[in-house]
Amino acid sequence: MLLADSGFSGPSINEFFPPAFLFAGTPFEVNRVTLIRLVATLAVILVFGLGTRRMKLVPGRWQSIIELGLDFVRVNIAEDLLGKKDGRRFLPLLTTIFFMVLFFNLTSIIPGLNLAGSSVIGVPLVLAIASYVAFIYAGIRHSPAGFFRNTLFPPGVPWPLYIIVTPIEVISTFLIRPVTLILRLMMNMVVGHLLLVLFFSGTEWFLFEAPGLFKLFGIGTMVFAFAFTLMEILVGVLQAYIFALLTGVYIQLAVAETH
Repeated sequence: MLLADSGFSGPSINEFFPPAFLFAGTPFEVNRVTLIRLVATLAVILVFGLGTRRMKLVPGRWQSIIELGLDFVRVNIAEDLLGKKDGRRFLPLLTTIFFMVLFFNLTSIIPGLNLAGSSVIGVPLVLAIASYVAFIYAGIRHSPAGFFRNTLFPPGVPWPLYIIVTPIEVISTFLIRPVTLILRLMMNMVVGHLLLVLFFSGTEWFLFEAPGLFKLFGIGTMVFAFAFTLMEILVGVLQAYIFALLTGVYIQLAVAETH
């Protein structure tokens, strides 16, 4: 009642759909979310461009950090799931997905941006399409004639059961997989943003506008705000890892299904 009577307003889903400030009403419309995505993209380019511009046999500190990140994707995702041959083939895709999701997620805790570039469906949709296309490509590349047959009509199943099995495979393999990739990434970042806004705006209100001893509640909300900021960083990293990992898993399944 205290917050409601004071005019305090919590976070709104409208924050993910800000008004355009450039080229409004055109396909090139730019709003706050678009600007955040451009900043994150530029950050990825600058980090890897500057970090790999002058590669040395004995790496410096910055080059070592870049190589550590690249080795993490190569060893723990690409080669661990796909082996050296297929892992090397799909490493550029998996590396791009991991670091793109990571940088786009972490804009949620950067002052002045305060919103994940992956919290609106466009970026998760594009990445899910890339993952889906890689899955189809891997399967067709390994078995042009047998990929769809083996996927939709698993060997060893009595043929009358295909009436049930095949529709389930169509839905689970070709529809649910990309949808779950989109929703898992997007909803985690949406919820994280709403929680951060709630606790930071609540802290501001309690400290500067709440009457009397109610100001002490601002200490608690500040602690929660700090804790959820750390949690948002952890979630951002985990979601980047999970998205790249699942892409690798789907590619591995496509290859395995053709053997």
